[in-house]
Amino acid sequence: MEQGRVFLAIALSFLIFLVWGYLFPPDNPPVHTPVETQSAAKPQAEVQPAPAAAQAIEASTGKIVEQELTAAEEAREIRVITPMYHAVLSSRGAVLNHMELTGYRETVEPDSPLKVLVPTLFPEGLSQIAYGDISAAVLSKSVFRTSSTGDSIQVEQQPQSILFSWNAPNGITIVKQYTFHPDSYIIDLDVRIVNQSGAALNRSLAVQLDKTADAQKKDFGFVGLSALLNDKLEQIAESDAAKKPETTGLVQWMALEERYFMAAVVPAEPTQGKLLLRSENQVLHAQLVLPDKSLENGAQLTQQFRLYFGPKSLNILKSTGLGLDRAIHFGMFDILAKPFLWIMNTIYSVVPNYGIAIIILTILVKAILWPLGTKSYQSMAQMKKMQPLLVEIRNKYKDDKKRMNEETMALYKTYKVNPMGGCLPMIVQIPVFFALYRMLYEAIELRHAPFFGWITDLSAPDRLFHFPFSIPFMEPPYGIPVLTLVMGVTMFLQQKMSPPAGDPTQAKMMMAMPIVFTVIFINFSSGLVLYWLVNNIISIGQQYMIQKKYE
Repeated sequence: MEQGRVFLAIALSFLIFLVWGYLFPPDNPPVHTPVETQSAAKPQAEVQPAPAAAQAIEASTGKIVEQELTAAEEAREIRVITPMYHAVLSSRGAVLNHMELTGYRETVEPDSPLKVLVPTLFPEGLSQIAYGDISAAVLSKSVFRTSSTGDSIQVEQQPQSILFSWNAPNGITIVKQYTFHPDSYIIDLDVRIVNQSGAALNRSLAVQLDKTADAQKKDFGFVGLSALLNDKLEQIAESDAAKKPETTGLVQWMALEERYFMAAVVPAEPTQGKLLLRSENQVLHAQLVLPDKSLENGAQLTQQFRLYFGPKSLNILKSTGLGLDRAIHFGMFDILAKPFLWIMNTIYSVVPNYGIAIIILTILVKAILWPLGTKSYQSMAQMKKMQPLLVEIRNKYKDDKKRMNEETMALYKTYKVNPMGGCLPMIVQIPVFFALYRMLYEAIELRHAPFFGWITDLSAPDRLFHFPFSIPFMEPPYGIPVLTLVMGVTMFLQQKMSPPAGDPTQAKMMMAMPIVFTVIFINFSSGLVLYWLVNNIISIGQQYMIQKKYE
């Protein structure tokens, strides 16, 4: 096999991999790591005799506490201020209808608004519940009594709770209590159903999450519904919501994911249930439905949940102790990508610049793969020395393909050259390249992380200057993609240093590959381009040293 064909195949495979992953993101990557268990899990549901009123069990964090309830003639909004976020609760539906994170901003500008994780455009709010025939739509329009007498609360030293209560016409009382913590993105949600209807009930309880959806949007990472189901990670892209509207199994948590942030519902302990997913009016609705529970007249049932609204940071998610870190999945090469993420963050703890951390990480990876690269470039150097003889054979036997192949293989044998010698080491390195590619694209650490000069956000494409006009193949903002252009030049230099393909058509295709990759990378994040650029520069140096040795 000709060396040119080998490199063309590798380059085209890489191109196909990128385009395929962009157009058709994977649906359900399985994860087989053991589930994390909590040492002191709370009971999933408690059925108890009902008190005279929908008041309280005992005053301790994590349980519904006794609080005075104000009248519910008009809906009220209560602002919750913690060091981690600012949230707004509405007594209409007892839902969370706005949240912004204090540690993140919408854009890289220093005066940019805080990152809005729960937008006010959801009129029904988040953390809606439903109980049997009392649907989320009904509850979202109902005004709850609340324990909050003011318009805001400060959560600074100790957790604080807000109680909401609503009496249905049929004698069922629904109580929702939120507990906020000063040092966590976790919000405790305790739900109690009090049955004073005069008859026994057997109904299911459900909790709902929503996010803005764009079925036409293509993303290199995962965006949509994820769940830890039967101890495996189940993922359904938002564009596939109609294909898989219902999933059942042992639910450990359910989440709606964006590129860098997520919202999740975690039952107090794993429970059999089903996940309902639908997309309508550019909103993705996900509902966790628990099994039916029997509730006698005069009894009450309590169900506890943990809500998470925050960043997709591996360290932060691990610290919750709820297994949410398993939502961080970097595709088929996840087993390599996570160690790379740890190394990058470790470097950053010493050198607080993620651009430099990416450069050092790339150098470390190239150092580990140096022997493979050396073997590949040695084979290429030998092939380059043999090129005149190969051309002579092709010209001499151009009308006899069989004889041409025989003479070519004889030449390889004489010079003890394996035509696949330059290919196999490169194939071994492909998983490493893709693992780094996926990690650098999805790592929230790179969001709004500056490098130097005009590169103020390693998660965004690099643009020197901003032009008021559009540029073909470029997504806004429009400007000069300096890093990408330099990367294209390095790919062209690498191509010039490689043995030319024997077939003129293949040679032209190989020379066009740097242009194709430059166009593809023009909209990639600058962190990705930086990695590829540094990798190319080191490869050029290594290839040059090997070729000088064999001249």
